[in-house]
Amino acid sequence: MTDAARTTATIERLGHQGDGIAPGPLFVPRTLPGEVVTGLLDGQQLSEVRIETPSEHRVQAPCRHYKSCGGCQLQHADDGFVAEWKLGIVRTALKSRGLETEFRPIQTSPAQSRRRATLSVKRTKKGAMAGFHGRASDILAAVPECKLLAPEIMAAMPIAEALAVVGGSRKAELSVTLTTSNEGLDVLVRGGKPLDGPLRIALAQAIEKHHIARLTWDDEQIGMENPPTQTFGPAKVCPPPGSFLQATHEGEAVLVAAVKEIVGKSRRIADLFAGCGTFSLPLAQQAEVLAVEGEREMMVALEQGWRKVGGLKKLTTQTRDLFRNPLLPEDLNPFGTEFEAVVIDPPRAGAEAQVAQLAKAKTPIIAYVSCNPITFARDAEVLVNAGYTLNWIQVVDQFRWSSHTELAASFTLS
Repeated sequence: MTDAARTTATIERLGHQGDGIAPGPLFVPRTLPGEVVTGLLDGQQLSEVRIETPSEHRVQAPCRHYKSCGGCQLQHADDGFVAEWKLGIVRTALKSRGLETEFRPIQTSPAQSRRRATLSVKRTKKGAMAGFHGRASDILAAVPECKLLAPEIMAAMPIAEALAVVGGSRKAELSVTLTTSNEGLDVLVRGGKPLDGPLRIALAQAIEKHHIARLTWDDEQIGMENPPTQTFGPAKVCPPPGSFLQATHEGEAVLVAAVKEIVGKSRRIADLFAGCGTFSLPLAQQAEVLAVEGEREMMVALEQGWRKVGGLKKLTTQTRDLFRNPLLPEDLNPFGTEFEAVVIDPPRAGAEAQVAQLAKAKTPIIAYVSCNPITFARDAEVLVNAGYTLNWIQVVDQFRWSSHTELAASFTLS
């Protein structure tokens, strides 16, 4: 292959997925703005890329698996660049809606802090292999020296592989979700063999051998040595298998602190998309809380955790699909007086229907936690147009070296 057959391009910016974008547009993974690169043209992408003129922000990836593993997108950039890029994603999303505000310094979780991982695991001739797929690839890469996952998750890789040997097929991969808990490892397996008597016995033996706190096979709990709890404020909660959980303890702490600051001394708070109580339970130390979530099992877990702790304020749970059936202004009055604050932490789709009702309800304070700057900006525009002030934003980087960005935002009624 001669150099004449290669295409030369200059990277202008990064897209939302972390790919470099050159005029065309051409998409070039693992590149940085200002870099001159060459590669083989494949539709709108360059392959077999060579960096001819590197950016001053380019660094050697800290993880030796970076090229083969698709788990991270930005290890080739220095921390300062990544921080400014993630802040820029949020600023740009707001600007597209005609909004701006104060930004606090980004808070980035440390390396080796991810407390949950969903591994792909496949049987091999000699046993099994656990890891992540390469970028846009069905090739599985082992990651024995991953710099992202918590040590407890890394130590559990052999457990995931042992489960594949026991209950996996040579024709298909298992999906094994490992979550750290106060009591040990919480394991959820999907895509395994159908449960029968011998498999149940083998899985029960695996629980005992590896001291797994809880093992769930598809939707059936196989066994539980100890209920795997998560600590939310003063309470310990045993979430249903696979329930939403903030990615790192450090990131969760920043978000909880931001929400507490936003709601201030509010005495009546509604927590919407409450999950298992990430915000509800810390807030119940100072305020009466209504926690609303679409999955009943999560509400049951939250309430059980609340009941086991003395000295907390009243906490009421409600199972409700806030996408199809958002709380209306008249619903925000269960205590005989209006709520003083609302906390809302929707999934990536945002909370368009619920925010439209909050805009009408005129609750004085709103703490909005988001994992998608695009849908957050859309919802923020609705609130600002309804008379709210967007006071400040705290960007949180829990998904280090990825394109994923989270934030907490303070709104008050003007």
